[in-house]
Amino acid sequence: MTTGVQPRHVRAVTTRRLLLDTTVACLAELGYAGTTGPAVAERAGLSRGAQLHHFGTRDQMVVAAVEHLAQQRLTHVHDSLAVRIADNPGTSARTNREAALAALELLAEAMSGPLYGATLELWAAARTNDDLRRQLVSAEERVHADLREICRAWITTDPLLVQITLDLLLGRGVSGMLVPHPPHWQRAVLERWIDTINTVDPKATGSRDEQS
Repeated sequence: MTTGVQPRHVRAVTTRRLLLDTTVACLAELGYAGTTGPAVAERAGLSRGAQLHHFGTRDQMVVAAVEHLAQQRLTHVHDSLAVRIADNPGTSARTNREAALAALELLAEAMSGPLYGATLELWAAARTNDDLRRQLVSAEERVHADLREICRAWITTDPLLVQITLDLLLGRGVSGMLVPHPPHWQRAVLERWIDTINTVDPKATGSRDEQS
């Protein structure tokens, strides 16, 4: 019995992952309007029934896909910061300006680019779609909880500065959709923000070691 159930479970997980990845690709290429259930099923090489089995509506599918993409990017941020600690054993979270800047750069990367644009398009569509908005707000709350935790761990524990940091990155991601920011300018903005945080909150880098 167990051997028969496990393959079905594995296939279900694999199929769901395929649908999510395909939906993300469709959103980036076709936008919200073009990301329909039939289009995703066809591109994924699945039947319409298989697609509906996992996601009963298009909005359920696209919201799940956007959250899936966000979690992938946050995992990349966590993994990259973990590698930094492993490569520098004497440097724990928030012990210096460079570590905080590295975290900010990784967050900025996660909150920008064409795939991030797919998320912004969903926000715009949700303005006049009550059902989509309800689902999207719940997903965004979960993602932002993770974003705030990264900020608190690596940049600052001040709640207001955490929120302003995320607002800054959001605005940067939106403006960069139309006119890409020159790399040197991006770096200068993030460096200035870290220095501003350290001026307002002198313990922003280094307090974790003091509390340990």
